[in-house]
Amino acid sequence: MNMKPKQPYGNSRNVTKILTGRAYWGMEHVLRKRLRTAPQFVDNIELEAELRGHNGCVNCLQWSDNGRILASASDDFHVMLWDPFRHKQLHDLVTPHEGNIFSVKFLPKRNNSLLVTGAGDCKTFVFDVNRQNDYPIRQCSCHTQRVKRLATSPRNVHMFWSSGEDGLVLQHDLRQPHDCRGQDANVLIDLRSYVFAAPEVKCIAINPQRPEQLAIGANDIYARLYDRRMISPGKVHRSVNGVIEPANVTGVSIPKDGCVKYFCPGHLDSKYQAAQQLGDIYQYKAVTYLTFSPDGTELLANMGSDHIYLYDVTHPRHALFLELPKFPSTPDGGNANGSDCNGGEAGVTVGAEKTKHKFPPDVEQLKKEGNASLEKDQFLQAINKYTQAIEKVNGKDCAIFYLNRATALMKRGWYGDVYAAVRDCHTALRLDPHYVKAHFRLAKALLKLEKSKEAQICLEELVRRFPSYAKNPGILMLEKDIGIEIEKARHRTTLGRNPDIQIENYTEEEKYWRSMSMDYEQRYIGHCNTKTDIKEANYFGDSNYIVAGSDDGNFFIWDRHSGIIHSIFQADELIVNCVQPHPFICMLATSGIDHEVRLWSPQSPEKPALRRVLNVDNVVDDNQTHMQIDPFDSIAPDQAICRAS
Repeated sequence: MNMKPKQPYGNSRNVTKILTGRAYWGMEHVLRKRLRTAPQFVDNIELEAELRGHNGCVNCLQWSDNGRILASASDDFHVMLWDPFRHKQLHDLVTPHEGNIFSVKFLPKRNNSLLVTGAGDCKTFVFDVNRQNDYPIRQCSCHTQRVKRLATSPRNVHMFWSSGEDGLVLQHDLRQPHDCRGQDANVLIDLRSYVFAAPEVKCIAINPQRPEQLAIGANDIYARLYDRRMISPGKVHRSVNGVIEPANVTGVSIPKDGCVKYFCPGHLDSKYQAAQQLGDIYQYKAVTYLTFSPDGTELLANMGSDHIYLYDVTHPRHALFLELPKFPSTPDGGNANGSDCNGGEAGVTVGAEKTKHKFPPDVEQLKKEGNASLEKDQFLQAINKYTQAIEKVNGKDCAIFYLNRATALMKRGWYGDVYAAVRDCHTALRLDPHYVKAHFRLAKALLKLEKSKEAQICLEELVRRFPSYAKNPGILMLEKDIGIEIEKARHRTTLGRNPDIQIENYTEEEKYWRSMSMDYEQRYIGHCNTKTDIKEANYFGDSNYIVAGSDDGNFFIWDRHSGIIHSIFQADELIVNCVQPHPFICMLATSGIDHEVRLWSPQSPEKPALRRVLNVDNVVDDNQTHMQIDPFDSIAPDQAICRAS
């Protein structure tokens, strides 16, 4: 048989196309990204230098595309450009802003010469730093409230976006002239069209891989994701005397279902609706920063008065409260696996352990250490040990670790801990549907979340599946507690004080989007975010770490996959707002209430770790205590002067 030789590259005869199609073409880039945050580097990060020059709080930082220039902007209305390697100031741009500058961006692929700024004077400016003077080459005053964040896209080099506390997102195209007289259809999103209670857009981000995707965070708990291709921009009209009328926006189409998706931690959604009626601290939560992962598949959100949450954009999950797995019946009523720890409930012994799981010695050691920490009420350490054990066994045959971690979470009781325990109980039950303790702990957690009806269903199903536990003292006690809470809820409804009633502050579209909001994949705990509304959270390196500042003057580094704190560093006397990783090397730039910009990089292991915080547990405990204080009570007078919210 006469066979033609196989063409390894199809019909391509172009040498460049063949070379770019080879598998190892991008290996150098991949290797550099991985080495950027190799453990040996991250373990030895320390303060490298302080860049001095500003005379006010430094509210924003931005690296140039090539990583050779760092831009910083401040309350002093200056934008400064720095050489991060020689620790030298390259340019001091005196802007015409009359309010604190909250955002600065390089326009991509413009030789790092074009800068955009947004500030508290409601204006955005575009500057060409190569010009002889500092006068802006473009300006916009279409926002009626403070401009909090700007966004750019490497794939739309002529455009940028601004978000303001007037509830608007504006789209700016440098190829078109602009004079702020309402002739341009530059209003991309108007939250006031479907949220009537004075919405403020706090932050904005463009997906680097899919620039049609735009995410915004507002003064509520939702991260909103839009498809720009399916939205028709509208116009802002001015009144006769030249003043913009706040609600006078026409032609903006309300996004349709299919081009918008909301993300929200599952435990917050129903709580938030009640909080707006009852004046609860939940009403003060806001998304202070958003960013996409480098590959565009994740969305990271820093929430004020709460934690940092990671959402999966491509495969999002719905909130989960009660979804018991199918139960394969067995002649003896099922295997009642149990953990080493009963959770400390008085008089409760649910499910004697019948099957002893044998794990590798290192995993058994983690289990032992986790149990010991739990008995000493060292909950952070216990949770970390169980998490490490889960990672060691790759999530298989480890229902016991999920249940023990759920126990520690419930006993700790920080924001979102009980809901995280609910999720762990569900995972334990998926791994072992016969796990009696997981059924019991799930019912208890649901009750603590004020999901009394779901808790009742869960407990009834436990008794149905395991009849021998019907008279167990712990079961009877929990059944009584659930009955009491159901009666209380019925009494509140009778008196007309049902916390589940929603305030009519939204359109039907908004109610629907909120009801369909997607849950988080991972959360990062430890920092405190109550005193400013510009606090960031970013990916570090090859997306292996998450970094963010804190009200205690520290910045944190977390392991992205496990959520465990890797390290904490003292970076500011008061508050760290900005933590911006260098695009190519293991270097971080931080800023906050102090007037200095600080650079961090790996230093010699022989040098003392002067800035690294050692008492992690105490720092985290203090931050969580402050997080649950009324945010307005927690602001000292001297800090309130420089407060960015």
